[in-house]
Amino acid sequence: MTTNEEAHRIAREKGVSGPLYLVVKYTAALIFRIVCGFTATGTENVPKKGPVVIVPNHKSFWDPFFVAIVLRRPVHFMGKAEHFEGPMAGIFLRLGAFPVRRGESDAEALETARAILARGDALALFPEGTRVRDEGLGTPKRGAARLAIEAGAPLVPATITGTEKRRWPLPRKVRMVFGTPVSVEGLEATPEDAAAVIGEAWPQVTEEYARWQNRAGLIAAGAAALGLGAWVVRKRRHH
Repeated sequence: MTTNEEAHRIAREKGVSGPLYLVVKYTAALIFRIVCGFTATGTENVPKKGPVVIVPNHKSFWDPFFVAIVLRRPVHFMGKAEHFEGPMAGIFLRLGAFPVRRGESDAEALETARAILARGDALALFPEGTRVRDEGLGTPKRGAARLAIEAGAPLVPATITGTEKRRWPLPRKVRMVFGTPVSVEGLEATPEDAAAVIGEAWPQVTEEYARWQNRAGLIAAGAAALGLGAWVVRKRRHH
């Protein structure tokens, strides 16, 4: 059994296991490509090296998997502390996840996030704080931006569509767009500067998400119209 303290120590000192990470990443990518399909654009906006904080919207348990498999460099994520209380804890840690206690200010998780960025690694944080099951997106918190400022790391917005709740357990036709990085150069880790940074990054996510949802709605409406048109034609032929 891995204690919370031990989990954070491993995450801070060891990070991901390269071979294990690659095996799981490429296996997951193959399965997802066959089962549901996915595309990603703007991955060049994520720096190839050095600290970076990625801030995606959060609709599904599957979101971290898709972010990880489309980027060349390993990505670290926070995960619910309960996931690290069982026998899989060691594997989760070597795949870049580390525990966070939800619903409270977790100083240990924040210190681990700082350690990951300090060694020049990539960190993905969902600024909405939890999965947003309703339509649209949630209100972002400033914590991710504050960590980015402290580490001197650019903040990269990321939009994920297609992982929304469906009748089937797996997502379908997932699409990811990594936006323009927001520089934190010259800023201080104050609430005001953190709000300004997330305020520059998050509109890229909301606008892209809304644009894609509107497009999906138009496609559905077009398909419905085509179906109605075909029905009318058939009716006329029978008369």
